[in-house]
Amino acid sequence: MRNLIAAVAATLLLGATAGSVPSDAANAAHRGSCTDRLLFCEDFERLPTGGASSLNWGIDTRNGTLTVERAKRGNQVLHVRTVDNGRAFLRVDDFAAPGNRFYGRMRLRVDAFPTAPDWAHFTLVEATGTGSAEVVRPIGGQYAPTVPGVFWGVGADGGPTGDWTNWRESAPVVEDTWQCVEWKLDRADNRVAVWIDGVANPELTASTHDHGGNDVPFVLPTVDTVKIGWQLYQGGTTPAEFDLWIDDIALSSTRLGC
Repeated sequence: MRNLIAAVAATLLLGATAGSVPSDAANAAHRGSCTDRLLFCEDFERLPTGGASSLNWGIDTRNGTLTVERAKRGNQVLHVRTVDNGRAFLRVDDFAAPGNRFYGRMRLRVDAFPTAPDWAHFTLVEATGTGSAEVVRPIGGQYAPTVPGVFWGVGADGGPTGDWTNWRESAPVVEDTWQCVEWKLDRADNRVAVWIDGVANPELTASTHDHGGNDVPFVLPTVDTVKIGWQLYQGGTTPAEFDLWIDDIALSSTRLGC
């Protein structure tokens, strides 16, 4: 009997090591845990509640705050709060991705998106660096009064392509609901891609000659800074204040999924 138990245990262990146990990256995606295989990770579990601060990242705010809070499900999350056209970002400096190619992932819940002024434009993720003046905004969007509605859209600013947000009616925002948002920046064809709740939205893309700006080629910078949070660029907003909650931030050389 002892030999039989040992054989069964060995078989189970072999099956686990053969692939039934998720990899570190998969565990990170599903549990929010941070591993050294990731380029950057923050799940806020090891931070004290209250005003957000860490040795691993900085803060960029104007008329906004970042607070670590305990959510209803027991985990800790980052509460981002801004007034009118303020900003509040967690800032990852000295970032470097092999080959200037990386994936990002975060979970978020936005209390309410802007419905005024017309064409109110907001950003949740921003990437900058050297070699290109483009301020790349893979996760952001805009209120379009002509539809009307609020929609996700890849955007950029500060570079030769101008200031643009290529919002798409196929990607309406959802308020007061936890969602998983992923993005990819790849120097191959200067490509930006987006997934929402694990589903790719091919219209939420940008590339060298396919973007929302003018006819000048779109060129990704060699990214050294990634900002995650919230910024709105026009004053006189409705609502007057914005609240969102972010969790399980990860930047990786491979896609983590939701």
